[in-house]
Amino acid sequence: MTAYFPRESDTVRVALSPDNAGKLHQLGFELVVQSGLGEGLGWRDQDYMAKGARVVANADVPDGCGLVVRVNHPPGDQAAPRGAVHLSSLDAFRERELVGALAAAGISAISVEMIPRTTIAQKMDVLSSQASLAGYAAVILAAERLDRVFPMMMTPSGTIAAAKVFIVGVGVAGLQAIATAKRLGAKVEAFDTRPAVEEQVQSLGAKFVKVDLGETGQTAQGYAKALTEEQLAKQRDVMARQVSQSDVVITTAQVFGRPAPRILTSAMLEAMRPGSVVIDMAAATGGNVEGSEPGVEKRIGGALLLGAKNLADHVALHASQMLSNNYLALIEHLWDKETKALKIDPSDEILAGCLLTHGGEVVHPQFRQPTT
Repeated sequence: MTAYFPRESDTVRVALSPDNAGKLHQLGFELVVQSGLGEGLGWRDQDYMAKGARVVANADVPDGCGLVVRVNHPPGDQAAPRGAVHLSSLDAFRERELVGALAAAGISAISVEMIPRTTIAQKMDVLSSQASLAGYAAVILAAERLDRVFPMMMTPSGTIAAAKVFIVGVGVAGLQAIATAKRLGAKVEAFDTRPAVEEQVQSLGAKFVKVDLGETGQTAQGYAKALTEEQLAKQRDVMARQVSQSDVVITTAQVFGRPAPRILTSAMLEAMRPGSVVIDMAAATGGNVEGSEPGVEKRIGGALLLGAKNLADHVALHASQMLSNNYLALIEHLWDKETKALKIDPSDEILAGCLLTHGGEVVHPQFRQPTT
């Protein structure tokens, strides 16, 4: 079975490391990679060739290819041949037309960010691996842009107080952001709508900010549930006080499959001291902060607002290593040793959550068109 890994223009990350190319070759794959796939990471074409891969110059999907693997969703004409399997982050809730096109093209499309968060799928959890690194990168970016140091320093010239960092949203990215800010010596506080995460926050040495929102919780996949308008109003009151006292605010709150909740207003940022930094990690899905846009920097009052975009690209080498391991684990799970091919069974407990199209149809219940 031929597997193809093309070079992508919208990210530095890649879906295949040379080491894992060797492991896929040993499984029985004929590997094809586009020239320059890993050049941004110091991985040369020769490194892939040494592991059994064939290098091609252009981006055209090879004839007879049975698997195409990418980091992000593909251009419509470069997904995969009819009957083949496509793996990538498809951003399906915002790319519904693409989902329909993949079904019409007879492609079995797996959206890797929808892999269930179950014990058996931990090694395949692309969303968690990349979110963790993005949380780290967000803090490093904030430290770089802040006009003061993070740790408390006692010097002959006087004592410097520790920077105050406030993390909104304590999922995978938020937890890593807390841990990173603490390592840098900041005073860290965090908030989440799920009271159950308080212990995790405290275990990292941070303070959990409590807000009485009434009944909240999380989904079966571990994501925070959407709040009511009344709950959001209560949350904003506390956020306003907290934000005004912070030097750095990092927002990570997202509701899977829906626009990110709006948590911080421009008025809150205007009340921050000059030189403060706000990073909205949810900018690509609507933003937690009023006015944030992916990849855009702007001043609101004295605060610098950064709309995050591709934060994992800031640590692209390790992000690619982890991503490649995630893909390898999924491919090994689907690999049939006897037929030397991928077995796409929609009833498989992992595929049931992330297989969007198969056999010429949209098979995922969240994207199927209702019958009349």
